[in-house]
Amino acid sequence: MSKPFPNKPVLKNNFAPVMVECDAPDLIVHGELPANLAGTLYRNGPNPMFPPLGNHHHWFLGEGMIHAINLEDGKASYRNRWVRTEQYNAQREAGERLVGTAFGEPRKPGAEKLPNNVANTNVVSHAGKLWALDEGSSPVMMDMKTLETEGANNFGGKYQGPMTAHPKFDPKTGEMMFFGYMADGPASPDISYQVVDAQGNLTRSEMFKAPYASMVHDFITTDEHVIFPIFPATIDMDRIMKGGPMIAWDPSQSTWIGIMGRNDGVDSIRWFEGDPCYVYHPMNAYTTHEGGKTKVVADVMKYSRVPLFPDVDGNKVMDLGAELGQLVRWTFDLDGNTNDYTETELNDIGGEFPRFDERFVGHEYRHGYYATMTRPEAEGAPFDTFVHVDLKTGNTKTYEPGEGCFVHEPVFVPRTEKAEEGDGYLVSLVYDGSKNLSDLVVLDTDDISQGPIARAELPTRVPFGFHGNWADAV
Repeated sequence: MSKPFPNKPVLKNNFAPVMVECDAPDLIVHGELPANLAGTLYRNGPNPMFPPLGNHHHWFLGEGMIHAINLEDGKASYRNRWVRTEQYNAQREAGERLVGTAFGEPRKPGAEKLPNNVANTNVVSHAGKLWALDEGSSPVMMDMKTLETEGANNFGGKYQGPMTAHPKFDPKTGEMMFFGYMADGPASPDISYQVVDAQGNLTRSEMFKAPYASMVHDFITTDEHVIFPIFPATIDMDRIMKGGPMIAWDPSQSTWIGIMGRNDGVDSIRWFEGDPCYVYHPMNAYTTHEGGKTKVVADVMKYSRVPLFPDVDGNKVMDLGAELGQLVRWTFDLDGNTNDYTETELNDIGGEFPRFDERFVGHEYRHGYYATMTRPEAEGAPFDTFVHVDLKTGNTKTYEPGEGCFVHEPVFVPRTEKAEEGDGYLVSLVYDGSKNLSDLVVLDTDDISQGPIARAELPTRVPFGFHGNWADAV
């Protein structure tokens, strides 16, 4: 028999898990879904299946659940499923939690060797499959229509290490690039780098040592380079063994940005050094050759320190509402004789979850989208407003769905296959606290401030998770 969940902020309101899997084949739609918008928005996020064994202190914790909203022929349908990892299956059979949701918590007897894979951070489509990802484990493969779990993928035994939740996709070759941190074991500074072809075959795997062990949540690629960012969200085994936090902000460390040519080996990585800061998510990057000089330009959401984690002494965590990421541009001169880089602020509206027209991954681009927070005082608030920034003009437009409503990460979908960059739709989810339900919204990128051109009512709420992606109908 399940027990009640504890009364904690990260388990209340729309952070609380939903305890039902369901199918809704025909959603109520307000407005008109565009006839050319055909595909599925997939979302992933933590959804604890049983109450914690001990200290559930973080938004990041709990088994993953995939939410799929399919749009086609002007209609919308919904389906959700837990990712059935080995951990999920063992706990479901036992009828109780076996593996703690916090680092270092003891496991129930008999579960000591159970793989700790929650697959709760992102979901992408590649080679005809869904990949459910958490950055510390192997990817978990799922069927794109049924959401049936097929199992963990170790690439035929060629790579069994961790995979970032943020792989990058080359829009021309269809290749998927990813990395894994702590690739040689807990608290190791080793980072792996992998390339997977369009058919899902591993074609490259290498390992290198970062300047120090840290939480490397995301990375960046251009059509010519791979950028590995190392920030002072440090992981120190001595500190952990003394009872300190696993991940902690240490401003005595510099920021290090490693840049490697796409066709070069990891031994060619050039390291650039900057002031301590943190970036959860970049927007995009590209390589230029203006004036005969090779430069890498990277646009990122920068914080002055890592949010949601304590400092090395275990002092108070900085909440997301206390500081929003600032959209800045870093420029690296690969022909220069110094290891520093320049920074330019691109927008004064802070936020998170930056996205763009991903047909332009690794190439020069103009339009960006993200979520911001205008009401941080609201109970249970994460983000409440969408932002569209024109990086050429600096102009911004926003859409706020209203008091008591909160937004998820926006995802861009082009209007047509050959539409100009930024011409299309933003699709995302909005949680309405007055109904305790979620809606899918479709915004026209011509002017998102006009509000949704269509809104589909979901049969349940979708808890605040992390990431999702669109897959065109096939």
